[in-house]
Amino acid sequence: MIVVDATGLVLGRLASVTAKKLLAGEEIRIVNAEKALITGGKESIFADYGHTRERGHKERGPFFPRRPEMIFKRTVRGMLPYKMGRGRDAFSRLRIFVGIPRELKGMPLEQPAAAKMRDESNNKYIELGALSRRLGANF
Repeated sequence: MIVVDATGLVLGRLASVTAKKLLAGEEIRIVNAEKALITGGKESIFADYGHTRERGHKERGPFFPRRPEMIFKRTVRGMLPYKMGRGRDAFSRLRIFVGIPRELKGMPLEQPAAAKMRDESNNKYIELGALSRRLGANF
């Protein structure tokens, strides 16, 4: 089992690395999902996710999550063949948490180098938790 700390890592890159490891048969736990970063301008990110959230019909969907761990999970799901058997199996090996749960405290945490911010001076990003609060989530 691999435990990944999402603090300061780019959401899309971490989701991509995670999807590849899940398809390879690894079991992955991601902690501190609310501290993952989404790159880009703040207002454009809020507008894009707000538009995605409002799309569809409230009875029939498509339904888009508000909570940070569920947004992260849906991002990873989009990178898996989740309608096929191996994609469903891979997706079932993923668990994502806000904060660090008791059962994972004291375990070694990884931070994949491929998921880190490349340009530290770039200040065009927001945390996933800030986006979730803007969408109306309470966590």
